[in-house]
Amino acid sequence: MTIDRTSRWLPLVVLLLLGALLYQLSPILSPFLVGILLAYLGDPLVDRLERWGASRTWGVILVFTLFSLILLLLLVVLLPMLGRQLMHLYELAPLALDWLQVTGLPWIQAQFGLSEEFWRFDQIKSAFSANLGSTKDIVTVILSQATASSLALLAWLANLLLVPVVCFYLLRDWDLIMAKLRGLLPRRREETVMGLMRECHEVIGAFLRGQLLVMLALAVVYSVGLMLVGVDLGLLIGVLAGLASLVPYMGFVVGIGAAIIAVLFQFGLELYPLLGVVAVFTVGQMLEGMLLTPLLVGDRIGLHPVAVIFAVLAGGQLFGFAGVLLALPVAAVIMVLLRHVHDLYKLSDLYAEPPGPGTPVEPPKQ
Repeated sequence: MTIDRTSRWLPLVVLLLLGALLYQLSPILSPFLVGILLAYLGDPLVDRLERWGASRTWGVILVFTLFSLILLLLLVVLLPMLGRQLMHLYELAPLALDWLQVTGLPWIQAQFGLSEEFWRFDQIKSAFSANLGSTKDIVTVILSQATASSLALLAWLANLLLVPVVCFYLLRDWDLIMAKLRGLLPRRREETVMGLMRECHEVIGAFLRGQLLVMLALAVVYSVGLMLVGVDLGLLIGVLAGLASLVPYMGFVVGIGAAIIAVLFQFGLELYPLLGVVAVFTVGQMLEGMLLTPLLVGDRIGLHPVAVIFAVLAGGQLFGFAGVLLALPVAAVIMVLLRHVHDLYKLSDLYAEPPGPGTPVEPPKQ
């Protein structure tokens, strides 16, 4: 009896100890988590190259080269454009403060009967303008802050260099690692656990390969559409709206709000740019709802928007940027497990209907 009771509690104790260990090691886990994520994304490509006759090592090298070229393209083409738009936004901020002080806030004061000294906006504007005049080069400021602590900079560079190393070795030995982990499963529970793992794999794959493609497609649609309308910050707003589409409808709300504000500052109350912004985001929502999400993601994730927000915030709080990347896949796995717990609960005696007045009651087993 004691052995059976101990064997029941042992997995829970092991999980609690493992969770405590991971929490204590969270400062150094980021490169490993990102490496695992990249290896998981690249494994289907390597498997396909193996089916075409390539060796595992050469398949990993080819996939690694593809990832590197995509990253290089982002660094060479996209990041400088986003940097210029960020600088433009930084320089437009005092004009936005002027508009708020001269037009926006007086209208709010008149509508709600607030006193003229309620906002104290002169101090905010002067402080921001002074800071803007003394820090024209944001990159220089960031680098100066980063190099203030050489140890922190070296640790950051080491973590950055660890990501491709961890990804390469995990990707090369992925099938071997999965086979060894399967060999450790209890023989009587192997099929049940593998069924759960296959369902988790479908959900995670739907998110990682589906939702990320949806975000990328929306970012392209929004950015190209806003630049065709003539919005100066079109690329920046489009990328932010694409990233925000991780949460359902959040990308539409954030993107159209930021785009309308940018159009008002750039064109004033001209009707055609405003209609162009509305048309761009309407087309984006129609593509997402009728084509992109059904085709690329489907209904296999099924996370509530509030659960998505909580998972992203919790992942960022626990593991930083890597936690944000892994938050929704982990939440999707938890959802799969909870679904099976729910099914087991429905089949258990705890959920069963109470016996009726005429139902014979079985005597307790000796």
